[in-house]
Amino acid sequence: MPTANAPTGRQRQERIFWLLGGLFVALNGLAVAFEQFYFLLLPYALVVVYLALFAMDKLLLLVVFLVPLSVPLSELSPGFGFDMFLPTEPLLFGLMLIFLMKLLLRGWPDRAFARHPVSVAVYLHLAWMLLAALASEMPVVSLKYLLVRVWFLVAFYFFSSRLFAQDPRKVERFVWLYALPLLLVIGYSVSRLYGQGFLNQQAAHWVMNPFYKDHTSYGAILAMLLPFLVGMAFYSRLGLNVRVFVMLLVGIYLFALVLSYTRAAWLSLVGALGVMALVLLRARPRTLLAGALVAAGLLWSFQDTLVQKLESNRVDSSTNLEDHVRSMSNIATDASNLERINRWKSALRMFAERPVLGWGPGTYMFLYAPYQYSYEKTIISTNAGDKGNAHSEYLGALAEQGVPGTLSYLAIVLLTVAAGARAFHNERERHLKMVIMSLLLGLVTYYLHGFLNNFLDTDKISAPFWGFTAALVVLDLRARAALASVPEAQAPKKAD
Repeated sequence: MPTANAPTGRQRQERIFWLLGGLFVALNGLAVAFEQFYFLLLPYALVVVYLALFAMDKLLLLVVFLVPLSVPLSELSPGFGFDMFLPTEPLLFGLMLIFLMKLLLRGWPDRAFARHPVSVAVYLHLAWMLLAALASEMPVVSLKYLLVRVWFLVAFYFFSSRLFAQDPRKVERFVWLYALPLLLVIGYSVSRLYGQGFLNQQAAHWVMNPFYKDHTSYGAILAMLLPFLVGMAFYSRLGLNVRVFVMLLVGIYLFALVLSYTRAAWLSLVGALGVMALVLLRARPRTLLAGALVAAGLLWSFQDTLVQKLESNRVDSSTNLEDHVRSMSNIATDASNLERINRWKSALRMFAERPVLGWGPGTYMFLYAPYQYSYEKTIISTNAGDKGNAHSEYLGALAEQGVPGTLSYLAIVLLTVAAGARAFHNERERHLKMVIMSLLLGLVTYYLHGFLNNFLDTDKISAPFWGFTAALVVLDLRARAALASVPEAQAPKKAD
């Protein structure tokens, strides 16, 4: 029987708390005295462990929040022999391991998502990447590249799908948790550019470092998020004050996009508007395919005339917005355009040599140098493999993974567009229709941007790319299930 002076349960907990707190302070003071500052990260590590064990959904959302603010390891410790984004990629690796263990123990909880055509295309994409990696010219590089792609897909596609299936409102939370911290990067970039002068185009290429590698990836993410922000600005249920705030965000994002001097991002938004018109008009897939084939045939037939016309344009990129837009078609003197063409031609020559398996995922930047022709090189050309890759998701895939790898990526793109259009027409809730359209248009901006650049090997673009894709698949399944549950007479007209 306890005595009158025996501590209660609450008192014991308080004593343990103060004992552990005092021990941490003492150890932390000792670590600082010896200049071992990594000990300061222990509380954050414990929070991450707790979330991983008891709240994986919150850990995923934490990762999404941190993605815009992540920095490369090379910026913090240049001496390492490898690079990764901190703190996100170690967290993504841990999420991948936990998710795969749960998958082995419990099986896949959502068979409809697992069997969706987009998911099947993702499996084929990964399977061919594995085969191409095993046959790679640089197997270690390719296997590491594949591992990075896997943990992006596991976290942002497969695990996100479970989050979105539980509650469609978490789709918006996912986007907001990326869009709001990105404001810090925008403020950082704009303030640095202000110090250099807003008309300093060269400074605009690097002011977003170390958060984004250069202005092209920074412009790409601004373009991807803008359709969502615009859609939310016109959502009447938010209330006037919130809508005014969102409209302010739209203005900030547009201002940042202009100051990014990213021509591909500007063009991608225009293309997204065209796709929106086609979806609203319920254009049939076969009509779109026939139109694309006719356009490709016309471009092929008149290629010589087009090249002569483009070569006559000698307007270089400039702080003058009109000239900067006109410089998009300058293939005579604009160094950026000429270097991009040089990379594309190198990719095609590599593809011609290995058209089936390619040279291996992630190897282009290390192997393309011998495939450059001296008369096609520019003042910014390099043989060192340190100035980026093929500058095209599509041609880069051709060089690294051959025709099957490129087709698997194209299948993901086309099937996602089809799923988004179908979900938009089948969905009966007006708010979700807006969300579906904004996610689809955001992805379309990157599909178009992908002709000129490639960033899916970074967390910055992979998070929204695969997250938006997962959301459209989940919302497609949801809309189809709701459509099947109502009488045919009450159901909306099905999408073509």
